[in-house]
Amino acid sequence: MTQALAQHPRRVATPLATMRSGESLPPDVFARIRTKLMLRHCKWDSQVEDVSTLAPFPLLMRRSEWSRLCADAEALAAEVVQAERELLERRELHATLAMPRPLRKALCAGSPPPIAVRIMRFDFHPTPDGWRISEVNSDVPGGFCEASEFPRLVAPHVPLTETPADPGAMWADALSRRAGGNVALLAAPGFMEDQQVVGYMGRLLAERGVTPHLIDPTQLAWRDGHAYLRDLPLAAVVRFYQAEWLARLPGRHRACWWPLASCGGTPVTNPISAALTESKRFPLVWDQLRTGLRAWRRLLPETRDPREAPWRKDDGWLLKSAFCNTGDTVSAASLTPPKDWRKTQWLARLLPQQWIAQRRFETSPTDTPLGNMYPCVGVYTIDGRAAGAYVRLSHRPVVDYRAIDAALLIEPDVFDEEALA
Repeated sequence: MTQALAQHPRRVATPLATMRSGESLPPDVFARIRTKLMLRHCKWDSQVEDVSTLAPFPLLMRRSEWSRLCADAEALAAEVVQAERELLERRELHATLAMPRPLRKALCAGSPPPIAVRIMRFDFHPTPDGWRISEVNSDVPGGFCEASEFPRLVAPHVPLTETPADPGAMWADALSRRAGGNVALLAAPGFMEDQQVVGYMGRLLAERGVTPHLIDPTQLAWRDGHAYLRDLPLAAVVRFYQAEWLARLPGRHRACWWPLASCGGTPVTNPISAALTESKRFPLVWDQLRTGLRAWRRLLPETRDPREAPWRKDDGWLLKSAFCNTGDTVSAASLTPPKDWRKTQWLARLLPQQWIAQRRFETSPTDTPLGNMYPCVGVYTIDGRAAGAYVRLSHRPVVDYRAIDAALLIEPDVFDEEALA
């Protein structure tokens, strides 16, 4: 792209929209891309029933806009790290965050384990007033195949575009530098989406000379604070098993995961302390922290305890559970079927300490070959540095499990039509 623009510096250029949809790829090209994602890159859920989960067109973003999102993501990540360090010492706040009791006990037992690589993903949404975030996936963010391989396969078919940084490669490079040898990747059996993430991660590590072992947490053993798989010492543990799920394991398995929270000497990605900021109730403790959280206050909508917000009468508020996943509990009267909304209201009244009320923001749809769709741009940070993005598109303002994945490509701030010729 840079060379094409440099060859014609005097040509008239046309300003681009901040973000727009590209044209659909030819069906045969898209079919080959989807097949490669399935067979080579562990994207096993590329179709659910008769519906493709992959958009046949890219989402195009102006370079200056992408740089702005990256800067915001890095500022948010820096504040998350500072807040987590403080929260580890502020044990009285853990109940406010709705941390399950077993996790609270584990985090209080001693020092956290060393961090192998720290991964986060911030979900950005375009609005008429600029970008807003809905949450951070600071515990076990996924979407690496879709963010790394999908743009790489689509980019050659979209002239004058580039891919963002590759989050999968950045993560695997960092981990292989710090933890050679045997590495355990934890995931829940029976969850295909989770298994395909660790399958893809394992392949990246194997390409870098690391030996991956895909296991569930109950297979971990610990000796003198160091992790083993049977008699095999592990150089690191990659946890793609949600912290609140660990808390639900039977008590007999507690010794398998406890050192992932405290007193473990084996590096972990991500440590269980990440759940402190994964909680959607994180904003409820901001005013009690020394950490400034300026980026968070600017980008996240107002968030309250459900007992202190008028969500029953005001549709300008929505409800979320503290550890909501893939938008599964995001609810509002005008967005949720009446039967489901009644259930959510009942739960929020019964267990308000497990929920939050958040002021709704108006998301801006993007015109696509499939009609108007609402994008969510999940920007990764790897050890604090912004990487690529996991993009999802939904026909509804709430981006949940029904959304489809799209490839994000970066284009110049001006479009040179003659450079295409």
